Amino acid sequence: MKRLLDKVIVVTGASSGLGAATAIRLASEGAKVVLAARRRDKGEHVLRQVESAGGEGIFVQTDVTRTADVKALVAAALERFGGVDGAFNNAGVTGPTLTPLADIDEAGWDEAINTNLRAVFVCMKYQIPALLARGGGAIVNMSSMYGLKPSDLGHSPYCASKFGVIGLTKTAAVDYGDKGIRVNAVCPGFTHSEMVDPYVESAPELMGRVIKRHSAMNRLGESNEVAEAVVWLLSQQASFVNGAALLVGGGDTTRLY
Repeated sequence: MKRLLDKVIVVTGASSGLGAATAIRLASEGAKVVLAARRRDKGEHVLRQVESAGGEGIFVQTDVTRTADVKALVAAALERFGGVDGAFNNAGVTGPTLTPLADIDEAGWDEAINTNLRAVFVCMKYQIPALLARGGGAIVNMSSMYGLKPSDLGHSPYCASKFGVIGLTKTAAVDYGDKGIRVNAVCPGFTHSEMVDPYVESAPELMGRVIKRHSAMNRLGESNEVAEAVVWLLSQQASFVNGAALLVGGGDTTRLY
């Protein structure tokens, strides 16, 4: 039995990486997927993969930092499929890296906070009424292992935004838990993606140290491993999981030997 048969799921940041992998996995579980991303060519490519996986979907060109785009995204889901049952709010940016806090410019701070945190709030603001109209549903927000611990890579805006996503998620879970809506966050460690792979290629020694420091399994994650966690959180298999921040990172590395 497909776990998300005929459920309408919105996925932001769906044109590559974890968003694309999750959209395709959702389709294989029977979901109708509403793909949102800024890049139309890549988004439509993922849509074809969704269809090849046996699913149905639409692509809506969306900049999640624009409220009008988010409203139009939800409206498109309602128009095409008649409702929304869930969402994976995944769109995000890295922001400034390897930079001490006092050296980070305000534009870099604003971009990270607006994309990674404010946009999650705006997405939920317009998704939740649609979920309530269906009698409930589930939302998964993208945080990070750096939403659970401080960043050691000099990207404080990213870290602050991801801590904020967890606080936002846990509060929304309280607000709507008795109204049939579950809200959880997924917190990946370093995982093969469009965000991580360029650093692996350009600074392999640094990334080797980072991986050894942050993954007890001493490897990068695969995008499908995060996708499986998101699908589970969106499904009824996680029916009593609400307000969680799920680490998908191979386990903490704290040993001194």
